[in-house]
Amino acid sequence: MAKAPAAASAAPPAPLTGAAMIFAGLVLAAANFLVVLDTTIANVSVSNISGALAVSPSQGTWVITSYAVAEAVVVPLTGWLSARFGAVKVFVLGMIGFGFFSFLCGLAPSLSLLVLFRVLQGACGGPLMPLSQTLLLRVFPKKYAAAATGLWAMTTLIAPILGPILGGTLCDNVGWAFIFWINVPVAAVCSWFAWRLLRSHETPLAKARVDLVGLGLLVVWVGALQVMLDLGKEHDWFASPMIAGLAVVAAIGFVAFLIWELTDANPIVDLRVFRHRGFTASVITLSVAFGAFFGINVLTPLWLQQNMGYTATWAGYVSALLGVTAVLVAPLAAGLSTKVDPRRLVFLGVIWLGAITFMRSQANSDMGYFDIAHWLLLQGFGMPFFFVPVTALALASVTEPETASAAGLMNFCRTLAGAFATSMVSTVWADSGSRNRSELSGLLNGAQDTMDQMTASGLSPDQARGNLEQMVQGQGVMLATNQVFLAMAALFIVAAFIIWLAPRPTRVADTSAVH
Repeated sequence: MAKAPAAASAAPPAPLTGAAMIFAGLVLAAANFLVVLDTTIANVSVSNISGALAVSPSQGTWVITSYAVAEAVVVPLTGWLSARFGAVKVFVLGMIGFGFFSFLCGLAPSLSLLVLFRVLQGACGGPLMPLSQTLLLRVFPKKYAAAATGLWAMTTLIAPILGPILGGTLCDNVGWAFIFWINVPVAAVCSWFAWRLLRSHETPLAKARVDLVGLGLLVVWVGALQVMLDLGKEHDWFASPMIAGLAVVAAIGFVAFLIWELTDANPIVDLRVFRHRGFTASVITLSVAFGAFFGINVLTPLWLQQNMGYTATWAGYVSALLGVTAVLVAPLAAGLSTKVDPRRLVFLGVIWLGAITFMRSQANSDMGYFDIAHWLLLQGFGMPFFFVPVTALALASVTEPETASAAGLMNFCRTLAGAFATSMVSTVWADSGSRNRSELSGLLNGAQDTMDQMTASGLSPDQARGNLEQMVQGQGVMLATNQVFLAMAALFIVAAFIIWLAPRPTRVADTSAVH
């Protein structure tokens, strides 16, 4: 009898046990926590970064969008990188790169360099989320698979809550650079221990082909569209040949990407899963609702710091409240998603988010901390009832062999939706604030009487004029904030009804493939 090839006869390494298993789980969970944390830690730091680098707040949001876009583009490459170089090596090198570029982010003397380093940081972090989950399931015994998935999910839920709090505290007490430098020691420790503990569990290597044309087209159209959204306001949109050119490149690149990916035998993004109506409806719902959700999460700390007089720390405390209630009700949502029609849960969850966002559009400048905080606490109840069942519905709508591809594509669309929404919300907010200020200035009645009262109370004419101007500017920004909240509430309502285009699922999906 011929000898079997060594690769075929080699048994997979035994799962870890005891202290080694627990420590490996903590290392992998910490890595996932770090990557997810960086999606929100900069939200409350935009004002500080903008001031330090002498740029506008809308330009400051590039720090958020650049990271998200880079992460989204690299995620589809995770499977190829793992097959070609090994999951453990890719994970360790990704952690090292994440820590290195985090260090450079804190040293950046200009916005352009900071955005470049954030892009490279996001590119290194992209594979870490899916690989941390993959390696957890590989090194944990099968009987502990549910515990491993639960550990990973908890870091994914908790990191966005702690991000604004940690970001605000660091900005106010030690400086904005430390929101990036805090990653460095954690990345160093995780990469060292991951190599020591996991190298014996390296995944098999294969000379897998990568869809370079598809990857190139993906980078071109996503990059052109994001730059267009980020720079549009500064260059008067389509009055600028550069913005018009970027729009053309994005449109042509997107069409070429669709054609190539639908005809290539081994596409980098498997668009064929969109043939399932349930998956398509779920992803559209997820993208629209998550875009609205992420947009208001970016806007809230900007509004609190620029218009309500909050420090970065207190803006972080307010922003994090949304996640507190979300974590509390997440187990209930997960349990119900397997027993109740997930379309009903998604509809109710997104309608709830829209209703609370509509209530937030009635805000005014005289509101106190608890007036604002209770809205975010209430809004948090809707998040798990939206996110958990829409994920289950999407994955239950595809065939089992397509689950991993569908999960990756869903994550890609969600991340891009958040990045695009951030650019649009910051631009619309700034434009609306300027327009409202001009309109309010033209509608002022009794301005001179108000100034006379101020001068009579001891202010100089210039001080009185400055106070009046500040009042008009503040109300213009407050109106712009409410207008954006109202638009986001409308998007939530639209997303809630789109989910009914999906048929009722016929099976329960394994959501452990989601990353």
